Amino acid sequence: MKSNLDATDRTLIKQLSTDGRMPVNKLVEHLGVTPPTLYSRLKRLLNSKVLKISGLIDIFKTDDLIMAIVAVNINDGCKLEDKLEQISKLSQVHSCVVVTGRFDIFLEVVIPDMPALYEFMTQDLPGLGDIDASESFVVMKAKNKWVLPNKTSPWFEQEA
Repeated sequence: MKSNLDATDRTLIKQLSTDGRMPVNKLVEHLGVTPPTLYSRLKRLLNSKVLKISGLIDIFKTDDLIMAIVAVNINDGCKLEDKLEQISKLSQVHSCVVVTGRFDIFLEVVIPDMPALYEFMTQDLPGLGDIDASESFVVMKAKNKWVLPNKTSPWFEQEA
């Protein structure tokens, strides 16, 4: 079920997207509401999964991550929703969307290096079955592209 966002909700989300750790007193000031109203709205947005507050990384400011866009066509007769669910569970996949055009699904993958992309394209993705064709596009540069680390990614689990 979709939520309707009013101007206050949108302002709250905008402020948190600028600084997810913004203090309550600043948020209350920006929104012109009381602290209980702020907490109530925040709770509603979080519980409805409209809002998620997370630590994001800029992979283009790291030396050990590569982003690629992968376009996928699935076999005729394959259930698109089921395949989308399967693909989205792969640890390298950070987003998975159904699109219009000549491809069925676009993936955004984040991997540590080119051998990992090769393994993803030749083993992990085809291993799901019902993949008719795929094509990868390595992202060389991006602006305002922040990524939520996938907690199941081997990169995320590396100890310091």
